[in-house]
Parts: sequence; structure tokens; C-alpha cells
Amino acid sequence: MQVQPYLFFEGRCEEALKFYGAAVGAKVIDLMHFKDNPDPQAGAGCADGSAPPPDKVMHASFSIGDTTLMASDGMASGKADFKGMSLSITAANDAEAKRLFNALSEGGQVQMPLTKTFFASSFGMVADRFGVSWMVIALP
Repeated sequence: MQVQPYLFFEGRCEEALKFYGAAVGAKVIDLMHFKDNPDPQAGAGCADGSAPPPDKVMHASFSIGDTTLMASDGMASGKADFKGMSLSITAANDAEAKRLFNALSEGGQVQMPLTKTFFASSFGMVADRFGVSWMVIALP
């Protein structure tokens, strides 16, 4: 059994995938736009018949290290909301933690500066430019 995060970027999925590629080395595994859906009924959208624009991402999967995450533009509402969750990324050392933290912070908001704590040689929290919260940690 696996539990995998599925992130809805509400219209900014491809931008997020490119950002995560540069920031944390994410690699896209699979990417399908709504226009590429082989079964139009399966991705029709809301009960009222509305659907996201055809060029938006219906489904993507990507890896960061050994972890696979999934993503979509959802209904492309422009209102992504990632409250109540955070992704935790473990760095190999303090220098890598600093690099990851700085990259994720670009255009985002630092919630807790990267610092030494009683449980980690480096730990910090940041909401990236898409609103996804990250905890960056390097263990001693």
C-alpha cells in the first residue's frame, strides 16, 4: 500500500512542474492535458458540464528522489489552496538543505528560517510560490 500526494494547482500545474524540476530536481513521469483525454466523458468536469480549458493538465505524475507525486490543474479556477498539509524533504547535508530551502523560497514566503534545531542540523519551513508548504530538513 502507498499514500501519494496529489496536488491541484488550479491552472499553474505545468509552471509548477518546471519550477520543481529546477528547485528540487523533480522529473516528470507522465503528463496528460485535457485535450489528450482518450475518453472525453471521463474528464468532462463538473456536474454542470463545465470543464477546464483543453490545454490545462488533466493528470501528471512526477518524482522527487524516490517519491512519486501526482498533480493536476483541477478545474483551473486560479485558486489553489494547500492549507493543512506540508511536504517534507530530507536533504543529505546542511549545504543541500540550504540549496533546497533557497530554491523553494524563491517567490514564496519563509514561514521559519532554515536553522539548527534540537532535532536537526538544519530545519526550515517555506510556502513556495504556488502556496505549497515545505519542511526542509537535514539530520545530524
